[in-house]
Order: sequence, then C-alpha cells, then structure tokens
Amino acid sequence: MSGLNIKKWFHLFWTTLLIGSLGAVAAGLALQGITGAIPFKGISDLMLFTFILFGYGMLVSVYSQLGFFAYLILNYMGFGVFQRKIWQYIQLVLALLALFDLFFLRSFIGGGRSLIADLALGLSILFTALAVAHFKVRDTNASAWIPTFFFMTGITIVEMIGVLRIGVDNATLFIVVPLIACNAFQILRLHRILQPAAE
Repeated sequence: MSGLNIKKWFHLFWTTLLIGSLGAVAAGLALQGITGAIPFKGISDLMLFTFILFGYGMLVSVYSQLGFFAYLILNYMGFGVFQRKIWQYIQLVLALLALFDLFFLRSFIGGGRSLIADLALGLSILFTALAVAHFKVRDTNASAWIPTFFFMTGITIVEMIGVLRIGVDNATLFIVVPLIACNAFQILRLHRILQPAAE
C-alpha cells in the first residue's frame, strides 16, 4: 500500500462517490419507471426525487468504501497469518459459503422468502464477480482472481446484510446496484492507484 497517498485516496474517494450516486439515480429512476410507486405532481417532484437518490447514492458509496478498506486490512492480516496459497483458499471457501447462504439458506430457514428472488440476486452477484475478476486478472495477473472474487461476493454480501434482513426486493435492488458499482470500481481501480506516478 506504499503507493497510496492522500492525493490518490482523495481521487478514489470522490470518483467512487460519483459512481455510487449515479448508480443510485439509475436504480431509483428505473424502479420508479417500472412500479410507479411515487406519484409525481410535476417536474419539481422529479428533480427532488433525483436529488434524494443522488444523496442516497453518496451514502451507499461511503458505506462501500468502508467495506473496501476493511477488506484491505483483512487481506493484509490474512497474508500475515496464513501462507499465501492457504489464504487464497480460505477466501474462496468463504466466498462460496456466502453465495450458498444467499442462494438457499435465507429461503429455507427464513420462511416466506422467494427462492426465485434469492437465486436471481445470487446469480447477479456471481456473474458480476466473475466478470470483474476477469477484468482484474487481465489488467494485473492470475493471482488477483480469488481476492477479487471474494471481495465482489463475500464482502458485498456482508455489506448487504442489513437490507437482506428487510426482505423487500425493491429495497434490495435499490442498494445492490450502487453498492456493486462502487465495489467493482474500487477493486478495478486499486492497482492503477497504487502504481507509481510516471516520471
């Protein structure tokens, strides 16, 4: 982490903030267009709604960044305690357990849950994680696959625990879109941020 300074962190913070805000606006307007849950009386209501979505996205972004830095600390400690290959396997097992929990356990144990909704959410996270891990490996090296996959599955699911307990699909979608966008942006941007500046 020696390549990370205040200027680079500041850049990452504000760009991630923007990504989260745009993701929340996109998700909120899409849900409003599909469900029509809020009756707008005019353009001012729409603008106010968009402004609220933008602010909400900023909050989700900050939450995502807290999770990202928590993961960096966890990863650093993991490499300090375990051998590199063992820590990689631990991350992979934890990622698969988190996905299994999201796929099945909530529906079977919680009761009243829609298995289809849980499967759709889990598959969305899985395919997104696979895609992000692919691009991360392409830009760096093969050893980045498991940490990226773990972050995009295990850490993302942990960050979603609060909204998953609510059990409302629209609320889940409302937080998942900006959260995944922020997480993907940060993990794909990290190696560029850590690169030494060109002379």
